Amino acid sequence: MAGNRNQFISAMILLGLLIMMTLDLTVAQTGVCYGRLGNSLPSPSEVVALCNQNNIRRMRIYDPHQPTLQALRGSNIEVMLGVPNTDLQNVAANQANANTWVQNNVRNYPNVRFRYIAVGNEVSPLRGDTSQYVRFVLPAMQNVYNAISAAGLGNQIRVSTAIETGVLGNAYPPADGVFRSEVTSYLTPIIRFLVDTRAPLLANIYPYFSYINNKAQIDLNYALFASDGIVVPGGIRYQNLFYAILDGLYAALEKSGGSSLEIVVSESGWPSAGGDTTTVNFARTYNTNLIQRVRNGTPRRPGRPIETYVFALFDEDQKNPEIEKHFGIFLANRQPKYPINFN
Repeated sequence: MAGNRNQFISAMILLGLLIMMTLDLTVAQTGVCYGRLGNSLPSPSEVVALCNQNNIRRMRIYDPHQPTLQALRGSNIEVMLGVPNTDLQNVAANQANANTWVQNNVRNYPNVRFRYIAVGNEVSPLRGDTSQYVRFVLPAMQNVYNAISAAGLGNQIRVSTAIETGVLGNAYPPADGVFRSEVTSYLTPIIRFLVDTRAPLLANIYPYFSYINNKAQIDLNYALFASDGIVVPGGIRYQNLFYAILDGLYAALEKSGGSSLEIVVSESGWPSAGGDTTTVNFARTYNTNLIQRVRNGTPRRPGRPIETYVFALFDEDQKNPEIEKHFGIFLANRQPKYPINFN
């Protein structure tokens, strides 16, 4: 009888773990990007409370802002923490610098649930504003990974970097996705590192900009997740542009030795003002549909939810150009700009 009871208890524990894993895959896929380049924004503690009130369980922050890290203590919100581009050279210079960075910003906050360290954001040899940092990204990633591992956190925190979709050359049809030749010498060693450490690639994906730059070829509803989709060469139907871009990245990864990698969408959103095709209604439609659609996989990776971070929590009026100021889903007074449900 005791043996049966123990087996029953073990079965119930296993069932509970499976349920928790399922909930994590299907419900908690969507987080938010919390930038602070705005005037009159709420305090970090108010921001954490806002996220808890709206069932937002994951957050990306772009630098180790100490008041924000303090506010996240014990919150149970999973965090993607950025190493800013301006810190890359220092962290890449030697292991001691990386150890200090990890000690000050990760190990000093044992009750913050760090999920990823994003070492650099949209660094690319194709972008003049970030090309100066290219040579520092991989050594910085390696040093941060070593520091995380030495702290015994290697199984909890993954180290990666966030790319932009401009690194794609051909991306249509998605199966033909390939990285531009100018970035392969930069990205290939990073991909190898991610494969070796079993970390995902982070990617900032914005169908808005793809649509604006190709309005003659792309239907607005397709970009907003609001169409029946299109059938691409090869006979595969794509319901939306987001899936198509993501699968283009997956195809490029597979051609570059990264077929085992997952992609985490580290930014995606739609501006509500400041440019062409920017209204509150379009932003609401995109982000509402995004939260629903990432629960499902893409045609290339079916049945696999897509971990995604909505950009952004608030409008940031200190940013330029103008369109960059209007991606927020909440107003500075913490009221939603439009109805949105993260449940």
